[in-house]
Amino acid sequence: MLWFLMFSPWTSGVFNFWLSMSVSACILSIASLSDGGFPVKDRINVAKEMALGLLIAAVLWYAFWIGDKVAQYLFSFAGTQIDMIYDMGDGTREWVTGLLLLLVIGPAEEIFWRGYIQRKTSERYGRWLGFALTWMCYTLVHVWSGNLMLLLAAAACGFCWGMLYLLMPKRFVAIMVSHAMWDVAAFVLFPF
Repeated sequence: MLWFLMFSPWTSGVFNFWLSMSVSACILSIASLSDGGFPVKDRINVAKEMALGLLIAAVLWYAFWIGDKVAQYLFSFAGTQIDMIYDMGDGTREWVTGLLLLLVIGPAEEIFWRGYIQRKTSERYGRWLGFALTWMCYTLVHVWSGNLMLLLAAAACGFCWGMLYLLMPKRFVAIMVSHAMWDVAAFVLFPF
C-alpha cells in the first residue's frame, strides 16, 4: 500500500515523494526491528564495513552507468522513463534528498527487505528460496510506477543486495551502507 501511494501515477504530485519514502521506510523498519531485532548481533569493525559498503556502492553505480548506456541504445523509451524516475523527487532540495537517502531511506529499506523479510523467509523456506521470494517482492513493489526502467533497476539492485545478504549475512552493515551510498550517488551526486 505504501509503495502504491508513492509510485502510482494516480497519486503523483499528491505527496512529496522523498518524504513519503522516508515515512514508509521508517514505518516498515520500525515494525521489522520490533518483531525481529537488528539483524547483526556480533561486534563489527565499522571502518571495514564502511569501506566494503562504499566499494559495493561504487561497483553497483558503475554497473548502472553501463546499463544506462545499453538501455538507451536498446530502448527508445529508456531516456524518458529514466527522466521520469528523477522527476518523482522534484521540488525537494538536493541536500535534503541526500540526507534522507543516506540516513533514513537506504538503511531503513535494508533493515526491512534484507534484515527482516529475507531473513524471515530464509528461516522458513531456506536460504535460496528466501532470497528469491524477497528479490521478487522487492522488484514487484515498484510495478506501481508503471516504469519499466525503474522495475529493471529495482530487480538489479534487489538481486545484488539480496545475493550479498545471502552470501554474507554477517556483513549486513556493509550492505546497508552500500544501499545508502548507492542511493546518494545515483540520485544526488552522479545521476544517470
